[in-house]
Amino acid sequence: MTKREFLRILGLATLGLTSGSLFNYGCKKRKSFQKNWVWMSSQHFTSPDEWKKMFARMKKHRIDAALVQGEIETFKKILPIGREEGIEIHSWIFTLMCDRKEIIEDHPDWYTVNRNGVSSLEKPPYVDYYKWLCPSHPEVQEYLKERVSELAELDGLKGIHLDYVRYPDVILPIGIQPKYNLVQDREYPQFDFCYCSVCRKAFKEQYGADPLELPDPPSNIAWRQFRYDSVTNLVNKLAVVAHNKSRMLTAAVFPTPDIARRLVRQDWPNWHLDSVMPMIYHKFYNKGVKWIKKATQEGVKALSPTTKLYSGLFVPALSPSDLVRAVSFASEGGAKGIVLFNAEAMTDAHWKSLGRVL
Repeated sequence: MTKREFLRILGLATLGLTSGSLFNYGCKKRKSFQKNWVWMSSQHFTSPDEWKKMFARMKKHRIDAALVQGEIETFKKILPIGREEGIEIHSWIFTLMCDRKEIIEDHPDWYTVNRNGVSSLEKPPYVDYYKWLCPSHPEVQEYLKERVSELAELDGLKGIHLDYVRYPDVILPIGIQPKYNLVQDREYPQFDFCYCSVCRKAFKEQYGADPLELPDPPSNIAWRQFRYDSVTNLVNKLAVVAHNKSRMLTAAVFPTPDIARRLVRQDWPNWHLDSVMPMIYHKFYNKGVKWIKKATQEGVKALSPTTKLYSGLFVPALSPSDLVRAVSFASEGGAKGIVLFNAEAMTDAHWKSLGRVL
C-alpha cells in the first residue's frame, strides 16, 4: 500500500468517526431496504421543471417511489417525468373521506350516519371537511371501483394508493385530542359511525338485530366486526380491480393493527394489498421515536408474507438527526423501507441526513 492510499483510507475512517454517533448508529443497524417512498401533493409542484427537480432529488437520496395526490391530468403530465428520472408513480386517493361537489349534490344518501342519527355530510365530526362515504353502500363500492379502474388505465402508473379508507375516528389519537379540547375516554355517539339505513338493514339481516337497538352498541363484538368487515370487503374488491389491470394496490393505515381497529375500524392485516404503509406518527400517540420499532414489529407480525410493510414517518415531528434514528428503528422493526410524509416537509438538512442513512 502506498502512503497516498494509506492517507486516503485513514481520511475516510476519520470521517466516519467524526460524522456523529447517530449517523454511525443508522449505518450499523439498518438492514437493506427494498424500496423507499414519499407522499406528495400536486398542489406544491406546478411546473414540469419543479417535478423534474424533485424527482431527481428523491432519486439521489434513495427514494424510489412517489405517492402523488392529483387529478388525471396531473398524472398525464408527470408520468413521463417520473419514468425519465427513475421514480415509480402511484396515484394517492382519498377513498372514503369525500367532499367532491358532484357526490355531495347528487348522492347525499351515500354518507355515513352517527349513533345520534346525524349524517357526516350534515355535521362533519372534528373539522368541516370530515365528510365520509359509507363503505357498506353498494353504490359507493361501485363508484370507487370505477375510480380505481379509471386510474389503472393510465399508461405508466405503477399503482393506486388508498388513504382515508376507514371510518371517521371514533376516538382521536391521544396526542391530538387536546387540539380539539376533547377527552375521549369512550366511544361517544356523535363520533360513532355508521348507522345509516344500509348498514342497519345489512346487520339486522345477518345478526337479527338493529344496531341502534343494542343495549350498548360500542361493546357489541358482532357490530364491531361488521364494520371491520365492511371496510375489508371494500378494499379487497378494489384490489381485484387494480390487480386485474396489473396495478399495485397499497394503503395508508393507522400505526398498529390494534390501534387501527380501536380508533377507525381498520382491520388491515386482512386486506389483500401489495404493500401497507402504517402511519407511525409517534407524537400523535405521545410516544418517543423508538416506538417506531415496536409499531413496525407489530405490523410485520400481523401481516401475511405476501404483503410488504413500509413504515410511515411524519417529517414535521422529526429533526434531521431524529430522522436518522427513525429510519434505523423502522429497519430494526422489520420494515421493507420507509414512507415520508411528506416531500414538501423535507428541508435541505433532512435530505442530507436521509442521504447518509440510506
